[in-house]
Amino acid sequence: QDYYGKELQKSEDLKTNVCITSARPLPKLVRDALERIHEEVVARYYGCGLVIPECLSSCRILDLGSGSGRDCYLLSQLVGEQGHVTGIDMTEGQVEVAKKHIAYHMDKFGYRKPNVEFFHGYMEKLGDAGLADESYDIVISNCVINLAPDKRAVLQEAFRVLKPGGEMYFSDIYASQRLSETIRKHRVLWGECLAGALYWRDLYSIAEEVGFSPPCLVTASPITIGNKELEGIIGDCRFVSATFRLFKVLGGSWAGPGQVIYNGGIVGHERELVFDANFTFKEGEVVDVDAEMAAILQSSRFAEEFLIQAGGANTAALQGCCC
Repeated sequence: QDYYGKELQKSEDLKTNVCITSARPLPKLVRDALERIHEEVVARYYGCGLVIPECLSSCRILDLGSGSGRDCYLLSQLVGEQGHVTGIDMTEGQVEVAKKHIAYHMDKFGYRKPNVEFFHGYMEKLGDAGLADESYDIVISNCVINLAPDKRAVLQEAFRVLKPGGEMYFSDIYASQRLSETIRKHRVLWGECLAGALYWRDLYSIAEEVGFSPPCLVTASPITIGNKELEGIIGDCRFVSATFRLFKVLGGSWAGPGQVIYNGGIVGHERELVFDANFTFKEGEVVDVDAEMAAILQSSRFAEEFLIQAGGANTAALQGCCC
């Protein structure tokens, strides 16, 4: 709280390159939406890149670690006036910045009533902020789960508040090994999102324990630290910024491999939907998928965007969404 509320006043105050990771080129729709966000909200935001899943119209979205609210105000435009975005953050100063500009943004977007709200609280204890079971379509998070000491509690809470078929879509920092106590107790490395990074294999085991489908890797890029002193403390550990998607798929929703055809109806992804590192769906093209991906598409908000049928080549079993 001290680091993000007092020590950092703008993104240029960060001590490493971790939060300046490159992202994929932004669609025009997103670039235009970003331009409508208040400059103070943008200046006080410390996330990595952008975390924007597809197929958002009228969705209810929860942003864990929403900071000054940049992603919330961006998503507010993408879900539309009928959708809703909730942000929660542990740093009071950041939440105050986000709340201060609600009226400005609703006026800018032409909305009659606010479709965003912000809470001061902890992502490990969403119930304390009054967030109910099965109340959101999507939970997002942009490079903040590493700041939570109890990652399992965060995923458990996200699973609880998601509706059946809901998705957790999040970017974070992952380590190539479990980190030593020395690194984990280093104040600056913690604030810079490195000391709290999860060993990437542990994400898979925690997701399974909580009840999520196996993680689908969307994008990943290596991180350079750009600070000799901190690099010396870290030693031979390597870090990566990665975006994953996890789904709350109910058991028995799909039994075996299938064939799917993307209908091409998602705004901004009409011709092609890059779902993750393994699956790209082109409009009208038949794609063999394994049972896991068939279940995800069948039970999630993507169901209406695809024609899904049983069958498919044996090779589908080798294309699972875990990478």
